[in-house]
Amino acid sequence: MLINQAKKGILLVNLGSPNSYEVKDVKPYLNEFLMDERVIDLPLWLRKFLVQGIILNTRPPKSAKAYKKIWWDEGSPLIVISKRVQAKLAKEVPMPVGLGMRYGNPSIKEGFEELLGLAPDLEEVLLIPLYPHYAMSSYETVVVKAEEVKKKHFPHLKMDVLPPFYNEEKYISVLGDSMRPHIPEDYDHLLFSYHGVPERHIKKGDVTKKHCLKSGDCCDKSCPEAQTVCYRHQVIETSKLVAKYLEIPEEKYTVAFQSRLGPDPWLKPYTAKTLEELPEEGVKNLAVVCPAFVSDCLETIEEIGMEGQESFLESGGEAFTMIPCLNDQDPWVHLLADYIQIWAEQEKVHV
Repeated sequence: MLINQAKKGILLVNLGSPNSYEVKDVKPYLNEFLMDERVIDLPLWLRKFLVQGIILNTRPPKSAKAYKKIWWDEGSPLIVISKRVQAKLAKEVPMPVGLGMRYGNPSIKEGFEELLGLAPDLEEVLLIPLYPHYAMSSYETVVVKAEEVKKKHFPHLKMDVLPPFYNEEKYISVLGDSMRPHIPEDYDHLLFSYHGVPERHIKKGDVTKKHCLKSGDCCDKSCPEAQTVCYRHQVIETSKLVAKYLEIPEEKYTVAFQSRLGPDPWLKPYTAKTLEELPEEGVKNLAVVCPAFVSDCLETIEEIGMEGQESFLESGGEAFTMIPCLNDQDPWVHLLADYIQIWAEQEKVHV
């Protein structure tokens, strides 16, 4: 790769993690996460009542136990993996690479500071939200927070943003190739489990107010908004493209949504219910992948790989394969480097 852009830098941003699996660290992390108006999009007074008056008085001990089950000797898997990606990518591109988290540490501000420490003359930054798909509670909140931090603390910097790459050909091939070795030869079914969002999040992105979630096949119909802000459309499209790439018949895969929070309707079908129902439909050997995440974390390792597996087996399943995320695999790092090269050479990103 030939790039000579001494005044450019890269800022990777992932979800984040508590500093430890102790309740004292889990509680403030959950507070920062759940008080984000793009995660729980309720009026401030109601969000405070729900989060600080109810959830934080009951959930932290349970979440702490879950984090303890997945914690590595080096720390949180998501943080450790993100740092590995950062280190590998820094060897791939001749420009500094910083790392920040939307919630927890290192913060996005610390990520900018890391970049400036490596390159004091830095002028331009490419922000890479580590999410293939657009959702207000993931991709959008990273971009908004990064813009706020930049405006307040680093107003001299110019910032571009890598757009969602959910249907980009190279990404589909990298994802598919990473999955292939883990899919058993005698598998019955492949489950694509994506992080869920409330249905109201999807409807907010529909400027027409006449398209999204108005029919069961709305995501198969032409709608310009779906290409840019409809999370449901984007994850379905990723699944279709990967299934086609891997030559998986339509009847042998399902898309479902995990991590539901609260009583409001979320995107369906729910992963938890799907895992209970698949054995009744004759699925005994199941493989599961979670492409909404590029790094294995609580939602993949514990929620699906442990709790989900137990539910599937107790419901009559016989074999369960959890397919790892892209993590720090070399093809994934190379793909990020390719996106960076496009930006560095064209000064705008088209993937």
